[in-house]
Amino acid sequence: MTTNSVTEQLTEAGRAIEHDSFAVIDAEAGPHNYSAEQWPLVRRMIHANADFEFNGLTAFHPDAMRAGFQAVLKGNTPIVADVEMICVGLSKPRLQHFGLTTHHYISDADVIAQAKLENSTRAVQAMRKAHRLGKLDGAIVGIGNAPTALIELVRLIREEGVRPALVVAMPVGFVSAAESKDLMMTLNDVPWVAIKGRKGGSTLVVAAIHAMLSLAEAEQNKQAA
Repeated sequence: MTTNSVTEQLTEAGRAIEHDSFAVIDAEAGPHNYSAEQWPLVRRMIHANADFEFNGLTAFHPDAMRAGFQAVLKGNTPIVADVEMICVGLSKPRLQHFGLTTHHYISDADVIAQAKLENSTRAVQAMRKAHRLGKLDGAIVGIGNAPTALIELVRLIREEGVRPALVVAMPVGFVSAAESKDLMMTLNDVPWVAIKGRKGGSTLVVAAIHAMLSLAEAEQNKQAA
């Protein structure tokens, strides 16, 4: 039986700690309604911040896991993030294994200038720039910080026909965070993974994407066996 190597911890001690942590989560999480594909993603998010409320707060579009696998396994898929923290948090060796690239635009000078000119947010302008550059179609889009980025992405999907492969919708906060995710969860034609309510954050986006990479590697191993 083949096991993951790229998406595991690099040392035996590290792997043991992570696997023991997952076992504790499985034992303490209680009952859930997630599928065998969905639960590893939820579990890794619980592992990222020791919060069992994500067992229940995490919601999935019916096609989310399939769409995520396909986007990862086809290679050369862009990951577009609302903030740099997500790009920094993602494991470079794991991304390189699948030929994935990360992109964020929130600190670009033209994005800042346009946000000031229009009295909007940098996050809104960053999503618009990603669209202009052709980075959103077929991409995995991760939003963990800025609700306005998610609201703008929904607008782009509805009004301009943007079609990401998967949206990981997890902005955290008190102003429009819950509402932005509620908005995303009304969409049927673009797959999404979302956290209901105010909770979220870039760390959780990273955890969710890492879970998707792990499941994709397991699928690769199965196909190669």
